[in-house]
Amino acid sequence: MSAQDHGPGFPSDEALSRAESPYATKEKILRLLWNYLGQPMMRMTFHNWYGVRAWWLRRFGATIGAHSRIRPSVRVEQPWNLTLGDNCSLGDRAVIYCLGKITIGSNCSISQHAHLCAGTHDFTQPKLPLLRPPIVIEDDVWIAADAFVGPNVRVGRGALLGARGAAFKDLEPWTIYGGNPAKAIRARPRFADDPS
Repeated sequence: MSAQDHGPGFPSDEALSRAESPYATKEKILRLLWNYLGQPMMRMTFHNWYGVRAWWLRRFGATIGAHSRIRPSVRVEQPWNLTLGDNCSLGDRAVIYCLGKITIGSNCSISQHAHLCAGTHDFTQPKLPLLRPPIVIEDDVWIAADAFVGPNVRVGRGALLGARGAAFKDLEPWTIYGGNPAKAIRARPRFADDPS
């Protein structure tokens, strides 16, 4: 395929083949091990073996808090970039795309098919170099079914992103959001232990 086949402004095949990898050798090896051993082993565990999956993720560098429940169909990319607090739930087929750091506080629910995406590309550069901005999800947050949280987003304590909502900017604490892009709908009642 020639450069013309890619379209105007797109790097040629030769330029693409010379592109530097954004990953160090150690990270490439870890990714290989995780993709061909770690993730498949998670999928093969029985549905309620939450402790086994937490143990397995920790072997690959994740920090997993006590009593957190991770379903076997959850897709985790680069688990060494994941920190998950206590009493959390990662629902069926959720995508935790940890190219950058993803930090999830305690008592959080990431529902089925939700997607946390800590990776993007610099669209101002012709080679679209990889960027890995973090995601921070504070305590008591609910990311509902099919919702999307983009890179460099902080979700404040107690916030709720409704089903199929898409957050590209920070979400304020104790606020319910919905839509694409997510907009504040109304306040969420605070829990009794919230000091603010």
